[in-house]
Amino acid sequence: MLEVSGLSKSFGGLAAVNQVNISVDEGRIISLIGPNGAGKTTLFAMVAGFLKPDAGTVTFEGHDITGQKPHRICAHGVVRTFQVTQPFATLSTLENIMVGAYHRTANRHLAEEQARAVADQVGMGALLEQAAEGLTVAGRKRLELARALATGPKLLLLDEVMAGLNPAEIDDIVRVIKGIRDSGVTIFLIEHVMKAVVNLSDFTYVLNDGVLIAEGTPSEIAADANVIEAYLGHGAAERMSGDGAAHA
Repeated sequence: MLEVSGLSKSFGGLAAVNQVNISVDEGRIISLIGPNGAGKTTLFAMVAGFLKPDAGTVTFEGHDITGQKPHRICAHGVVRTFQVTQPFATLSTLENIMVGAYHRTANRHLAEEQARAVADQVGMGALLEQAAEGLTVAGRKRLELARALATGPKLLLLDEVMAGLNPAEIDDIVRVIKGIRDSGVTIFLIEHVMKAVVNLSDFTYVLNDGVLIAEGTPSEIAADANVIEAYLGHGAAERMSGDGAAHA
């Protein structure tokens, strides 16, 4: 469905993303993890058209979308959320979601109908008349998700949608994301909440310093020495192995 080939981006001589290859198959939930500053959001921004890559290609359903504007990429069916939610504060929840729905229709009645359906899907049906500025952190995260979903995507890029949520709220969002996937939308997500990564992901990619250092199932990734070193520092994998041997 999505093919990222040799994607690279540098800022002032610093390689934020360096020759990255990623595949996202239709109907799956794929995660992208890595330490802070690994290049994850930069990669998402290139896929969604917010940054132009220095090299490499992004192909979606056989179409080369590399460097296209975000609205053009959205028209293909690829849409992203953002780490920092920025709703239209004085508009209602319903009106905010309708902003996304207007990407597919100029008809207010149809946009509202779509927005209400999406709100129910993400558990915001009871908050439609509330001003966005009055929503909790969890509510704003759901609104960001709903607004993106209202565009009618085939592939949804979720950038740390669980950041700042408590364990119960994370469990709720995990259920919502699984429901979105089951409705026919493929999910590609960046996430730091490892419990959610394990519960959601069919396959995981790991970035560190802009380079892809591992890929596999969540259980394979959790046991990968390169991943352990990236998160916990040089020598961590050996120390953990030694601890394991000592307790054996």
